[in-house]
Amino acid sequence: MWIFITVLMLNVWAIPADDLFSPNINILEELGKMKIMETRMESMEKEMERLRTENTAQAKKLEEFHVAMNDRKIKMDELIKQNEAQAKELDTLRGTTNDVKIKMDDLIKQNEVSKVAFSVSLSSSNGPHGTLQTLIYKHIFLNNGDAYDANTGIFTAPMKGVYVFRVFSKAYGSSKGGISAGLFRNGQHEISTYAVQNSGFISSSNGVSLLLEKGDEICVNLYPDFVINDNEYHHSTFSGHLLFPM
Repeated sequence: MWIFITVLMLNVWAIPADDLFSPNINILEELGKMKIMETRMESMEKEMERLRTENTAQAKKLEEFHVAMNDRKIKMDELIKQNEAQAKELDTLRGTTNDVKIKMDDLIKQNEVSKVAFSVSLSSSNGPHGTLQTLIYKHIFLNNGDAYDANTGIFTAPMKGVYVFRVFSKAYGSSKGGISAGLFRNGQHEISTYAVQNSGFISSSNGVSLLLEKGDEICVNLYPDFVINDNEYHHSTFSGHLLFPM
């Protein structure tokens, strides 16, 4: 209303005093035009106010959007860091698992290799001889690890460790001699079996634990002028096994 009055006063002042009462001036028509202008201006003001309100709301929504996006970025960065940490942890676990697998494989291989044991018998009599004679035990009860060679009568240590050996010798006694056989390591005497009797069966046994290096050779030698008897009943035997590796 105040806008209308203001516009009216401006228009009135703009008309010369002589023209106010001129028959060419239609005051009502002018007033109608000014009323239309006032209505349009009020509509424009309302539209501008609506636009201001809408812009304010949009600005608020935009600010909220920026805040939300910033929060999402922060959360995304945290997730990326967590994923990187988990990836590193997973790599560590994979490395640890691989190390454990390697150690387990080594233990399994070592366990398989460490299963060394043999037990053999002569199956036939031997002697007497004029020199030291290596006894070849032909009948094999057990040869786990294939460390005993039935062609040479020699046991070869497959690894360093403590080994247990036993020698059991049997013969028929006579006035000419008895039984005497010794266990040798790399050609050096370690232990002996020995028995003398004029008649009847005689026997002797002995055993020893030895620390062997890989490749050491063990065999049983019959001493000169002595005999050792065996048959299908396997009276004279030679056996050994790995007690534990070193």
